[in-house]
Amino acid sequence: MLEQLLIFTRGGLILWTCKELGNALRGSPIDTLIRSCLLEERSGAASYKYDVPGAAYTLKWTFHNELGLVFIAVYQRILHLLYVDELLAMVKHEFSEIYDPKKTVYNDFDAIFQQLRKEAEARAEDIKKSKQVGKPVNGNLGKKQGQVQKGGTDGGNKKKGDGESGNDGDKVKGNAKENGHFNGSIENGVVNCKEDGNSTAGAFDVNKLQKLRAKGGKKVDTVVNKGSKAEPTKKTKKNRVWDDSPSKPKLDFTNSMSENGNENENVAGVAAEQGESMMDKEEIVSSDSETEEDEEPGKDSKVEAKKKGWFSSMFQSIAGKANLERADLEPALKALKDRLMTKNVAEEIAEKLCESVTASLEGKKLGSFTRISSTVQAAMEEALVRILTPRRSIDILRDVHAAKEQGKPYVVVFVGVNGVGKSTNLAKVAYWLLQHKINVMMAACDTFRSGAVEQLRTHARRLQIPIFEKGYEKDPAIVAKEAIQEAYRNGSDVVLVDTAGRMQDNEPLMRALSKLIYVNSPDLVLFVGEALVGNDAVDQLSKFNQKLGDLSPSPNPRLIDGILLTKFDTIDDKVGAALSMVYISGAPVMFVGCGQSYTDLKKLNVKSIVKTLLK
Repeated sequence: MLEQLLIFTRGGLILWTCKELGNALRGSPIDTLIRSCLLEERSGAASYKYDVPGAAYTLKWTFHNELGLVFIAVYQRILHLLYVDELLAMVKHEFSEIYDPKKTVYNDFDAIFQQLRKEAEARAEDIKKSKQVGKPVNGNLGKKQGQVQKGGTDGGNKKKGDGESGNDGDKVKGNAKENGHFNGSIENGVVNCKEDGNSTAGAFDVNKLQKLRAKGGKKVDTVVNKGSKAEPTKKTKKNRVWDDSPSKPKLDFTNSMSENGNENENVAGVAAEQGESMMDKEEIVSSDSETEEDEEPGKDSKVEAKKKGWFSSMFQSIAGKANLERADLEPALKALKDRLMTKNVAEEIAEKLCESVTASLEGKKLGSFTRISSTVQAAMEEALVRILTPRRSIDILRDVHAAKEQGKPYVVVFVGVNGVGKSTNLAKVAYWLLQHKINVMMAACDTFRSGAVEQLRTHARRLQIPIFEKGYEKDPAIVAKEAIQEAYRNGSDVVLVDTAGRMQDNEPLMRALSKLIYVNSPDLVLFVGEALVGNDAVDQLSKFNQKLGDLSPSPNPRLIDGILLTKFDTIDDKVGAALSMVYISGAPVMFVGCGQSYTDLKKLNVKSIVKTLLK
């Protein structure tokens, strides 16, 4: 049965809720749906699943865009109610007829809802009965087909004589159970399909295939044997030692001797050479997108003119369309989806965005002298601005000063895949913090990659900031913990923790990262990602968050808090990776790396990104 049915306006005013249901919901499923789905342009999804200890809910919703109403139904996930979609559509239709913007109480809708609910339940029962009546017929047909197939396989087995197809079938079953994640009827169905296909289609030619394989195997073996005899033994090359030359010392440019002498003179001029960080400079966006927006309606008008004629299209633009339908929106949305994908937005994200825009515009009245393409573009622009605008404060300087007042260092952990520029951008963040008179310390917790500690040591020496290191093959969680303790002792305000690059599917390294975050509880977990990636951005961020949650021993695991986007100066107008990363994780883009010097770090300009995406 239903747990809750709620009707409210887009402004948040609750108009009606079913008093007879009145079940106390565990947790806050409706608030979570609004925050994480409806406000984040994920309303194109069919349903939303909400889990809380002791209960698991499924939420479904629909909109009345012309009146600005939202209808939400909540029910227990285990029940699989078939009539919820139909009930929501009926409630939407009936409530829209009695809706008055000046009225806030609708007690008379209770009786109407009870009648609609009974009708929807009765239709669902009829559908169930009709399916049950049709099942025996299909079952008998399936049995007959199974008997025919068994007969065919028995014939094949008699021709073989040794029952090889039976053994193959057992092997198929065993492999499917070992490798697959199927349960119950799904697993049996898959295995049966494979088993029947192999036995019927391959029963006649099995002997020929085995003979061919045997011949091929013999030929390969002979070739390998001949090659193994002729192959000479490999000799390892040794370093040549000259008698009259002294032994050369091991080359090491990162020893402590280089920190003294002339090096300090160069370090003093780093800040003067680099200048002010771009984080503190405001970016000016030129407003030259009006011409491009005017070109797109021209394209759609040509299509409409071909379909409807010049007079009808002109009359429609003057009088306005009654209500927008999905068929009206599809051409403009398809063009918009293709445009987003050319800007490096992941296909899955572009499709979800278009579905969300369709849900927000469907049923809405089109005003006079407005075109569908311009309406769709305006809705998409509004959606993109809402997604890319951070939902919380991303002022790190304020958080650093708040942690300083509490007498503890502010800890930032940099995570990401291999080769995206974590160490380099960590140094850029350190340089920016130094310009704001903040004491920074680096922690070299990349104990996996050769040269990682030396790379960070070079940055620390150039910026004249302390670095905490323990060498290689150490537990990074323990190194980070000792670095934070050292920051307490020497009075550092911020600890920047460098970690090893790891692919999202590397479970041992992801487990080590999850342990580091669990043991040290950092204030900020920054995911460093490339602006060059397209569809892989979705896979990286979703799996990073999934692994951090699954492998953490904490019941409330820490996930990614923010994104640092690197190599932004190499992508021209293909800025879609920023949108893909923010949409899939919900974390804001806090820094953008746009060069190779310490000053090349800036904030994300939301208006500029949206303008580029829709250009």
